[in-house]
Amino acid sequence: MRALITGASSGIGREMAYYLGTLGYDLILVARRKKELEKIKKQIPTNVEIYAYDLQKTENVFQLYQQVKEKKIDFLINNAGFGLFGEFDKTDLERELEMIDLNIKTYHILTKLFLKDFQDRQSGRILNVASASGFLSGPRLSTYYATKNYVAKLSLAIHEELRHQKSKVHISVLCPGPVSTEFNQVAHGIFHIPSISAKKVARYAIDKSLKNKVIIIPSLATKLGLFFNRFISWSLSAKIIYHIQERKNV
Repeated sequence: MRALITGASSGIGREMAYYLGTLGYDLILVARRKKELEKIKKQIPTNVEIYAYDLQKTENVFQLYQQVKEKKIDFLINNAGFGLFGEFDKTDLERELEMIDLNIKTYHILTKLFLKDFQDRQSGRILNVASASGFLSGPRLSTYYATKNYVAKLSLAIHEELRHQKSKVHISVLCPGPVSTEFNQVAHGIFHIPSISAKKVARYAIDKSLKNKVIIIPSLATKLGLFFNRFISWSLSAKIIYHIQERKNV
């Protein structure tokens, strides 16, 4: 069995690589930081290939696919992504467009290309890493929330298409709350609410995906938060999130 993980140099992606290695998966790890990927490779007992690509650039996404499409990948994990804290009228437009390219376009392209391959052979699974924010609007982190809405809703739509087709291909979407990763550093902000470990999220997500769970939410607190959010207005939800996401520059 072979898995491909994007955003594999840190956080959830790195922990997924470690865990899948213990499960016997050969791995293809993708991220910008080659040195970090090399360190991870040394700690995994199975066969590991590394590709240092900046997936914000669409041409690199297609090039990656061309390089690995003949390797019979069984498990695609779209994990690369980042956020950007700040009021929408004050955040940097170029940085937001890079986020849209990575958080949306890269997921969309790889999901479509590998899904076609998986459908042709009627085997394979996809795990798209979204966020609990994929079911919310997010003032002070608006573009990030919007990108994760795209990933979550796209994944759920694809799931229903596969179910209707009685396909043997499976797709899941991971929707955690705050996780202890490099997210805050990259986004230039700090969540003032408890985070769970990337290791816990990674193991939970892999286990549930392998059991064909569609929506994967690792913590009870996040599950309860999303459940109760259904019973309040969108405007009250946005107000609550605005105040939860108190931030400070780092």
